[in-house]
Amino acid sequence: MKKLIDLIGNAKRAAIAGHENPDGDCAGSCLALYNYLKEAYPCLETDVYLEKLPASYTFLAGSEEIKGEAGTEPYDLFFALDSGDRDRIGIAGELFDTASLKVCVDHHISNVGFADVNIIVPSASSTSELIYELIEQDGGVFPRDIAEALYLGIIQDTGVFQYSCTGPRTMEIAGNLISKGIDFTKIIEETFFQKTFIQNRLLGEALASCELTEDGKSVYSVTSLDQLAKYNADSSDLDGIVSQLRETKGVDLAIFLYEKEPGSYKVSMRSSDAVDVSAIALKLGGGGHKKAAGCSAFGTTKEIIENILSLAKAPLKS
Repeated sequence: MKKLIDLIGNAKRAAIAGHENPDGDCAGSCLALYNYLKEAYPCLETDVYLEKLPASYTFLAGSEEIKGEAGTEPYDLFFALDSGDRDRIGIAGELFDTASLKVCVDHHISNVGFADVNIIVPSASSTSELIYELIEQDGGVFPRDIAEALYLGIIQDTGVFQYSCTGPRTMEIAGNLISKGIDFTKIIEETFFQKTFIQNRLLGEALASCELTEDGKSVYSVTSLDQLAKYNADSSDLDGIVSQLRETKGVDLAIFLYEKEPGSYKVSMRSSDAVDVSAIALKLGGGGHKKAAGCSAFGTTKEIIENILSLAKAPLKS
């Protein structure tokens, strides 16, 4: 793995950015690296760019310093974290384009290797796990603020260590982070299990309206713009719905759509070993992991779901 000190070199200004609609791994890895660079390389002017975080993630140190809008002055160094392609960087995409050295750190198997330096390890549980390795390799320490950010990222992408991406090294790293005195039970409870009233209402509506395919192998549900407006909700209030759908007994594929604007949808998919949803997502211009992936889609919900089910037909029979 390329060393941080070599990547930084003589850089004076660095930017860090994650993907649009940041999840726990995106937020945790970005803020962990941000806090580390500020502490270990104080001469490096570092900025972090992310879209609005879910309220439960705002306890992370540095979250109040996140830049929500991109400036115009170019950076010497740009870290794109947890992003499978350039378009997923969102608000900071143009700053990525103009940076002198572009670095991608990611664990998505669908990552296209879009930077000058690509640290892509699909076997890692999370991008936060990779940032841990970079910091450790740099001889860095893990104060509480960095440990909290990395732990958040790891538990979110491993489903609190229940997903198959969890490995022995993941557990070793988690143990090391816990040893730094973080309140790990509070992080798990408040960011993974706890739901707001609005989140529970939207989850309830999604489950009540879900449909099972005739063969019983796939389940799908849709949340409309009207439903989001009804609760004055946004996309962060939909976290966990597709994973709950996947818990349906006998189901190999769960599909969840939410409407971003008329005729435009964000698609999330979860699967068993029988379906490689990363392959489906790639065909639709998205990406992800074998068992968890997503994309954007346009058209009617019937057309989108039928297309996904058609693409999944061969894997479902394998």
